[in-house]
Amino acid sequence: MTDFFLFINEILWGSVLIYLLVGAGLWFTWRCGFVQFRYLTQIRSIVLSNKSGDSSGLSSFQALCTSLAARVGSGNLSGVALALTLGGPGAIFWMWVVAMLGMATSFAECTLAQLYKTRDSEGNYRGGPAWYMERGLGMRWMGVMFSLFLMVAFGLIFNAVQANSIANAMNNAFDIPKTWVGIGLVVLTAGVIWGGMRGTARVAQWLVPIMALLWVLMSLIVMAMNIERLPEVVSLVFKSAFGWQEAASGALGFTISQAITTGFQRGMFSNEAGMGSSPNAAAAAATWPPHPASQGLVQMFGVFIDTIIICSATAGIILFSGILDTPHPEMNGITLVQQALSSVVGGWGTGFIALIVLLFAFTSIVANYAYAENNLLFLQQKSPFALVLFRCLALVMVMFGTLSPLPLVWQMADVAMAFMAVTNLTAILLLSPIAHDLSADYLRQLRLGVTPVFDPNRFPELKGQLAPGIWDNPKPPETKR
Repeated sequence: MTDFFLFINEILWGSVLIYLLVGAGLWFTWRCGFVQFRYLTQIRSIVLSNKSGDSSGLSSFQALCTSLAARVGSGNLSGVALALTLGGPGAIFWMWVVAMLGMATSFAECTLAQLYKTRDSEGNYRGGPAWYMERGLGMRWMGVMFSLFLMVAFGLIFNAVQANSIANAMNNAFDIPKTWVGIGLVVLTAGVIWGGMRGTARVAQWLVPIMALLWVLMSLIVMAMNIERLPEVVSLVFKSAFGWQEAASGALGFTISQAITTGFQRGMFSNEAGMGSSPNAAAAAATWPPHPASQGLVQMFGVFIDTIIICSATAGIILFSGILDTPHPEMNGITLVQQALSSVVGGWGTGFIALIVLLFAFTSIVANYAYAENNLLFLQQKSPFALVLFRCLALVMVMFGTLSPLPLVWQMADVAMAFMAVTNLTAILLLSPIAHDLSADYLRQLRLGVTPVFDPNRFPELKGQLAPGIWDNPKPPETKR
């Protein structure tokens, strides 16, 4: 069975998704006016202000932290280590490339999610790819298909993978039995997911900045302690990225195709641009400025933080430590990161990595579940039994992940993620004229020096597709919680 999923992954990730990701990134970069290069300076004012007073949604900062909680997981540690061992140091360069292109794709998908969002029975905003597939394309069947892919991948499989990373890290660092780790994780996870998207946002807005800051600071310390390696590391990354170096300081040589393929696959697994996950958080936000594109800009910045900052921090620790100077076939994934850090700062580095894995992976578990629950509500608006059953199933998968080896589960996760991405990319490419019009309208108002405001009357072709009371009601109703 593992061989079958590996074969499917090689087809999807070896050609189909790379072309789709690069093509979509280039297309939206052009169609949206090179938004990721021109308007990053707008992020601070949007994220730090929420003047709308709209209690139906999360603040922009909470929505950003929620999406980062899902993005920043064990893939930012073990995934980067895997990319460097399978694709060479040049893989990090191609992770940067796919991130810069993915920022435009993320802008488009999150803008569309904001546009087509609705309210649930409690008055809270709900939306995401399933909603813009149904409302924008008139294809509910596509939304149903996407929701099922996401619920399986994010609600179940990915959470088992993240739990497995936590259990292994805690067991290796502190000799805590995996069973006890699993029980503790189940209790903590249950306490958060019963609060829904808002409960996840409250946890994320505190934990995400702390864990990101801790990891980046540690990376800067490691690089400062080995600053003499800076020219060598920079040269190594670029030479390896373009296949100009047959072997790297005694390590195995890597081809340019290995670097590109591994960098793109691990890059997308990490930043999730184009996969259709972060639009679920974007749609839950009450935006300021009151325009769908503002949340597109916020979530676009999440891709930058995830890959350009956090993944680069992991790569910096590994490359500056010099641990790749000689081949270590027995080390891979999180073990390689632990050994790299410990070789620089001492034995306490292993425990520090275990703490970081706990923070990264736990926030991913609760945010992944929030996305899955959001799509369950798309399939069945009001079913308390289905909701409780799905929550219990998610907790079972967390416990399963802590106790089981997961080679098959990893392969299944990659397949589910690939199907999600293909479905979502198809939808946003079909809706690209709308994404273009919204970005042009937003940027036009910015150039005029006014606060961008979305006026549905300027887009008569959209008015029949939008949920009533979302963009035409200046005073949204209070939520029930």
